[in-house]
Amino acid sequence: MTLHSRPARTAARRAAQAVAALGAATLLLTACGSDSDSGKSSGDKAGKADTASSQTRTVKDATGKAVEIPAEPKRIVTLTQEDLDAVLALDIKPVGITNGQGLDKPPAYLADKVEGINVVGNLLQPVMDKVVAAKPDLILAGDMQDEQVLKQLREITPATLVTMAPTDDWKLFFRGVGNAVNKLDAANKFITDHEAAAKAAGEKLGKNKGAEVSIVRWNPDGPSWMENKQFASGVALEMGLKRPKSQDKDGNAHTPSLSLEKINEIDGDWLFLSTLTSDGEKALKDVQSKPAYKELGAVKNGHAVTVDGSVWSTRGGPLAADVVLGDYVKALSAK
Repeated sequence: MTLHSRPARTAARRAAQAVAALGAATLLLTACGSDSDSGKSSGDKAGKADTASSQTRTVKDATGKAVEIPAEPKRIVTLTQEDLDAVLALDIKPVGITNGQGLDKPPAYLADKVEGINVVGNLLQPVMDKVVAAKPDLILAGDMQDEQVLKQLREITPATLVTMAPTDDWKLFFRGVGNAVNKLDAANKFITDHEAAAKAAGEKLGKNKGAEVSIVRWNPDGPSWMENKQFASGVALEMGLKRPKSQDKDGNAHTPSLSLEKINEIDGDWLFLSTLTSDGEKALKDVQSKPAYKELGAVKNGHAVTVDGSVWSTRGGPLAADVVLGDYVKALSAK
């Protein structure tokens, strides 16, 4: 089985993304913020003030590029799992999707919602003929950075939006998508409801209230833990859970793979383990028989939990956030 992750990027491109990240996030916030004069969301206001005709309006994408899009898009193609998650959460069924991160099929947690939808390629690697066949009037291109691919997509439809900046969290990204599809109010309500549910769930964890949770992806060459602003970590913090001292870092990524000698860094009251590839699964299975792994406090206490890496190890989305919340509740309410 061929597995697909986000395409590799050069160091120079990563550096350029880092410089642009704050501005892109600010543009999305501006597009999605409230307007005190009208009491309307700026997404609604933009839909009126920026309308080029009765059928189109202009929005800024995550790079700050002004893009004319349909006022009410009907045929949306999503190029990332996060874009797909977002539109489904807004009760929109796209006409074309890509396979999930680390997968050769759509992610399992969305499978029942995407039955019958054509797959147009792998994550951020669309097959152009398949995109053309989908006849999109709006393409949500995630964090696509390949200008050649973006050029080809814009030839299919100029209404092609980069929806994520490098440092955007799922809520900021989701609001941007909500703005693009004219459902910003629905996106904001989803976020408010999720935050309330997370807080309430955290209060009901009994002796596990405020527990330290280690969040780890096992790679073929060892484990890496997630920083505080990474997606699944953010859900934990919303619940009032804590991170082990060794993992209490404010980044939004994961660490390089650790050697077995540093395996204590992944310990905590609870250990949530995921993988993204079959090689990662094999490496995790192999280490689980080793003394160093068995001596971890979470393992000895029966607090090591395997979770779905195609949900936990992604940049996240509204539906994925609810899945992660449910996983925490299931594990931490059981003991």
